[in-house]
Amino acid sequence: MAGIKSLVRDTAVYGLSSIIGRFLNWCLVPLYVYMFDAAEYGIVSYLYGFTAVALVILNYGMETGFFRFANKHDDPERVYTTSLISVGLTSLLFIVALTLLLPQVARALLLPKHPEYVWLLGVTVALDAFSNLPFAYLRFRNRAWTFAGIKMLNVALNIGLNLFFLLACPRLQESAPALVGWFYEPMGGVGYGIGWIFVANILSTLVVLLTLLPWIGWRRWRFDARLLHEMLSYSWPLLILGVAGILSQNMGQLLIPYLFTGAEEAARRMVGIYGANIKIAIVMVMFTQAFRYAYEPFIFSQAKAAGESRERAYCDAMKYFVIFGLLIFLGVMYFLPVIRHFESPGYWEGLRVVPVMMMAELCFGVFFNLSLWYKLTDRTRWGMYFSLFCFALMLGLNLWLIPAIGIPDGYLGAAWSALIAYAVVMVASYFVGRHYYPLPYEVGRIGGYTALAVVLYVAGELLYWPGAMWGTYLVRIVLLGVYVGAVVRFERLRLPARLHRGSK
Repeated sequence: MAGIKSLVRDTAVYGLSSIIGRFLNWCLVPLYVYMFDAAEYGIVSYLYGFTAVALVILNYGMETGFFRFANKHDDPERVYTTSLISVGLTSLLFIVALTLLLPQVARALLLPKHPEYVWLLGVTVALDAFSNLPFAYLRFRNRAWTFAGIKMLNVALNIGLNLFFLLACPRLQESAPALVGWFYEPMGGVGYGIGWIFVANILSTLVVLLTLLPWIGWRRWRFDARLLHEMLSYSWPLLILGVAGILSQNMGQLLIPYLFTGAEEAARRMVGIYGANIKIAIVMVMFTQAFRYAYEPFIFSQAKAAGESRERAYCDAMKYFVIFGLLIFLGVMYFLPVIRHFESPGYWEGLRVVPVMMMAELCFGVFFNLSLWYKLTDRTRWGMYFSLFCFALMLGLNLWLIPAIGIPDGYLGAAWSALIAYAVVMVASYFVGRHYYPLPYEVGRIGGYTALAVVLYVAGELLYWPGAMWGTYLVRIVLLGVYVGAVVRFERLRLPARLHRGSK
């Protein structure tokens, strides 16, 4: 259990930056949806989908490769500097190529009138890709609090700059134009609209890169071409895995504008509604991300432990991941009538995607948890196969369901495509993993908790009284207590002494 306690502790610390940070960034969504209509916000959601894909390509699996080789190489610093040089050069080449081919790229992204949006986000993603390796180095050195602090600085800057550009500058331009007029009006002022979101993003990224300089410079730089070749051989399947995975995660937002080219405004509105509502499901994404930050160093360090204790740690990690994921699902769905007020009522029609996307993200988290078998056995090609299979399945489902449902609800097809594809690839990874790296997962118990959560969710939906919401929430709190009580009882968890006496 020592390994699990360490994993829980690190997940909590990384979660401080991931969960709180993403929640604070999520709090910008109400600002966006109240300031911009669904079609304009759809451009933001659409472009961020492409930048997520670009980030994975520019990292090309080097983050995981760094953990793998730093743990087995006798000189981790050489692994780190070799990785930094490689990713730094490719990021620089990306910025140069984007600058030279900007008009063509903007047209390909259906934004010929706003190439500056594309350039701002492109440079931002290149800087983020380079910054990911110093962040990985902090995780490798168990500098979880430093990692969390810098991540929180990034969030604080991004939020502050968004509020400054979108709310403060228009007022200052009227009351004290000398303060902001030198940059605000030349860039378009209020009319620049969503462009200020991208400006805030690139500025906060630049500041974060500066704070990471102590872990980038002031070291002996060594580049090992042979080591890089080994790392790329290990990581290139992870690149395919990552690209296919991130395309799958953002497929609905990316495809909708291309599937309704004759109705651009309606398509962007669907993307805006879909993008705003899946932000509610981001709570599950935040939990998965926090777990991922702690889990990759955990599995490679546990690989050195004795067989039985190592396997027990892996299985416990899976079980508790599902337990907490289901608790998050129930909590969000039970209090969705409150959470929805973070959005403009014009976006509420898309709330139907929230439970579907939350379960889809939980399945994706389990799939990531299962990925340890091909990472530890150096069979990373299997990750590529699974991701390509998931991508192909999701693409086919999206191309079928989105047009079949049509305007204005086509985004529902994207949500269901994600759930079906993630569930299928999760099951496939489990059965293949049993052949190459069998682990005694408590499948029956995990299935029991899942069934219990589904029953409690349905019960909570049936026991819904719009005229007496206090009664609805009271009943749902009791249902949450039933779930937690069942976990405590069957896992034989020890309650704090004071709580234990109170329960007696």
